[in-house]
Amino acid sequence: MSSLAPPSISQLLPGIAARKPAPFLPMSRQEMAQLGWDECDVILVTGDCYIDHPSFGMALIGRALEAQGLRVGIIAQPDWQSAEAFKALGKPRLFFGVTAGNMDSMINRYTADKKPRSDDAYTPHGAAGKRPDRAVTIYSQRCREAFPGVQIMVGGIEASLRRIAQYDYWSDTVRQSALIYSKADILLFGNAERALVEVAQRAMAGERLKDMRDIRGTAFIVNRGWRPDEGWSEEDSSTVDTPGRVDAHIDPYAMEPEAPKQVNTPALPEGTLPVRLISKAERLRAKLEARGKTVIRIPSYEMVAHDPVLYAHASRVLHLESNPGNARALVQQHGERDVWINPPPIPLTTPEMDWVFGLYYARNPHPAYGDAHIPAWEMIKHSINIMRGCFGGCTFCSITEHEGRIIQSRSEESILKEIEEIRDKTRGFKGHITDLGGPTANMYRLACKDPKIESACRKLSCVYPGICENLNTDHSSLIQLYRKARAIPGVKKITIGSGLRYDIAVRSPEYIKELVTHHVSGYLKIAPEHTEENVLSKMMKPGVDTFEAFRKLFDRFSKQAGKQQYLIPYFIAAHPGTTDEDMLNLAIWLKANNFRPDQVQAFTPTPMAMATTMWHTRRNPLKKVSRSSEIVDNVRDAYRRKLHKAFLRYHDPKHWPILREALVAMGRQDLIGGAAHCLVPHPTAEERRQQAAPGNARGGGGPGSVGRIATPASPRKPNLRGGKGGPIKGGAGKPRGR
Repeated sequence: MSSLAPPSISQLLPGIAARKPAPFLPMSRQEMAQLGWDECDVILVTGDCYIDHPSFGMALIGRALEAQGLRVGIIAQPDWQSAEAFKALGKPRLFFGVTAGNMDSMINRYTADKKPRSDDAYTPHGAAGKRPDRAVTIYSQRCREAFPGVQIMVGGIEASLRRIAQYDYWSDTVRQSALIYSKADILLFGNAERALVEVAQRAMAGERLKDMRDIRGTAFIVNRGWRPDEGWSEEDSSTVDTPGRVDAHIDPYAMEPEAPKQVNTPALPEGTLPVRLISKAERLRAKLEARGKTVIRIPSYEMVAHDPVLYAHASRVLHLESNPGNARALVQQHGERDVWINPPPIPLTTPEMDWVFGLYYARNPHPAYGDAHIPAWEMIKHSINIMRGCFGGCTFCSITEHEGRIIQSRSEESILKEIEEIRDKTRGFKGHITDLGGPTANMYRLACKDPKIESACRKLSCVYPGICENLNTDHSSLIQLYRKARAIPGVKKITIGSGLRYDIAVRSPEYIKELVTHHVSGYLKIAPEHTEENVLSKMMKPGVDTFEAFRKLFDRFSKQAGKQQYLIPYFIAAHPGTTDEDMLNLAIWLKANNFRPDQVQAFTPTPMAMATTMWHTRRNPLKKVSRSSEIVDNVRDAYRRKLHKAFLRYHDPKHWPILREALVAMGRQDLIGGAAHCLVPHPTAEERRQQAAPGNARGGGGPGSVGRIATPASPRKPNLRGGKGGPIKGGAGKPRGR
């Protein structure tokens, strides 16, 4: 594998001069001619429209390739019904780069209930149907049809989360790796700039993509039994997932050989074999070298497709082998071939992050779209990404699987410069920066206190079941950034739109005060997700007491600032492990605290997420998996999913019939009526007549799990304020980080 201390990604290949940035990367032959090009070196195919802004993957990847001296073209949202649209820019000299776009194409197109969406935020005018299902596969096939023998590299979140055999919610099957379907030469996973630069430089030097087998953050297909070179060993994954202590590993970032010490050794009798004492550092170094040439074989596609326990085991091993400091290569058999997955990429340093975001970007949609309304662009055009990664490890979220747990932060200078560029270059800017964030709002520059501990850690979360004692939770760098950002001339207001990790925020009351005083515009979205420990333990989310602690600080500092501000809480219905009683308790809590969520989210099993494993296998991969492992209840049938969403929307009259039916079945008729504690009122005379009418009986299925459940011993008072004296209502906003 590549070195654990690779050169900076900003280093260009010797002899290759950086090309003058194009105003926009060309999407037509005419634009190529205007730039004086007769061909493209690399052509990027994407399921999104082309917006030249670093929050959009194709712009970021395209500009990084351009900085290597390459001529880069873009084919955005091509008509996939034939190969003609893929011939628009001719054959690339080096390779096609294929992605579904900023979102997985299936999540982009279908709701949690598998119904087609009526819009697409990444398409002009929000038009639906501009990308195919499983876009990475379809686009790759069309590229090969257009130009047989062309080299293909796939990447982006769809390919990243489908790099191994994975459960597919939409077909309710386990599907093979995206490599098998796309027949790509190489797959890049995660934030792939480092791998991308190495691939580009080696391709420019004449190396074929299919021969690049030693780059971290890549996956590829090989013949059974293939090894990079001699000295490699293979371990069965059953040796990885074992109980007990995990040995510490040497720090791969700061390893220095120990200087030999001078000692006076007495003369040994003739014929005596000397005994050499091996230092701890040498032993750890040898162990690291052995790990560096060890591949873990996880159960094959054929095995995980038919055995839920082995699927859950493979999922757990994949997540255990996700720390760049100690992860080993993985291999999974698919028929007669193997899918080989190299260890995750080494996270970008702050100077490297600055280089990526400091490249030239037009910061506007391509002129071909004219004045078309592009919802994703409208949402993101005045916001700034200040960091990557998330160490929260929420099981329902794919951020960690894609971006990793190690936070990668930009410098203050880089971020402040981007604010000035938005002010000066982005159409329609009126002084409002809508976000300084990323996957979360407040993990900027947070990291493990000791790099050695970080490189050896195999925990799935740094904040669950509690905040790790080795995690630095100092928010002072973020506070300082906020203050400098809002002092920039031309900036009138900065609001925080990314999801707030409130369990970390409560460690820094000063941060909450800064946020509430200057960067909340009436409402702040926050994601407790649930109130019941039974569910929160499957999500790896903090308890509701932490939310209460944050709420108190939020209210106190809002009052001190003389502002009337409110929290918008988000919750998930039908998450694996959720019982009907759990949802009832959540509804009781919402009623007691005067929350009335307008938008509710039903759990969607996304590829490779731990919660998806629970959904598919009914096993809990957060613990060692065996045939006798804990069985996780899943809310699969349509009636129960509808019921769980109804509990969150207890205040909506259209949900009252199903809630009444469930409450009766659960023995909780006391929650039906006009009293203050009741969830729903008694049916009106008209409702009774309609219910008694022929043909109105509900058909199929039962009300789900039933049984009596006690009202909380100390029901909370309605101490969370509602807007203008009323209940808080969830508002629309961009998808939140977890």
